[in-house]
Amino acid sequence: MYQLVLASKSPRRIELLKELGANFTTYSSNFEEITGETAPEGHTAEQIAIHNSLGKAKEASNHFKNALIIGVDTVGESHGHILGKPKDREDAKRLIRLISGTTHKVVSAITIINTVSGKSTSTVTETLVTMEKMDEKDIEAYVQSGEGDDKAASYAIQGKGALFVQKIEGDYFNVVGLPIYTLKKLLREFGVELI
Repeated sequence: MYQLVLASKSPRRIELLKELGANFTTYSSNFEEITGETAPEGHTAEQIAIHNSLGKAKEASNHFKNALIIGVDTVGESHGHILGKPKDREDAKRLIRLISGTTHKVVSAITIINTVSGKSTSTVTETLVTMEKMDEKDIEAYVQSGEGDDKAASYAIQGKGALFVQKIEGDYFNVVGLPIYTLKKLLREFGVELI
């Protein structure tokens, strides 16, 4: 039986895995993620997310002998703009304005590495989120709440950010940061059942 290792310190991902009753360890990867600003020109949200999830999983795999490493990364994209985590509150306002009144894409990549066989697989899940047109008062109040400080696109769909979501097409848990259905399918390929 393999040790399950989540190469993430995201409280949302940890909470979702715990709610599934999974027996796992967390590892805080030191991998230097690329962002919309540091990625090579023309990189898509999908390419960035896969690069980061693979990098986190590979870095973590150096520290575990008999394990399945799960690397995850979530990136937003709106009209060609990559929506990463905000640098500060002003940047958070900029990101919220970009998605206000539009439909944006949320992409999560999951990479799983078997540290015994070296087998690895990566896949991407995509969800479309339509936000209402937010006025400056709403944007200011939401940003000042601090809820979106460490989140891609500067909002949390599982919190107050839900107040501005008109419609979602696809996997809700993908927007939270861990597409559970995709994870189940990938782990099954490695002989692990979550139920």
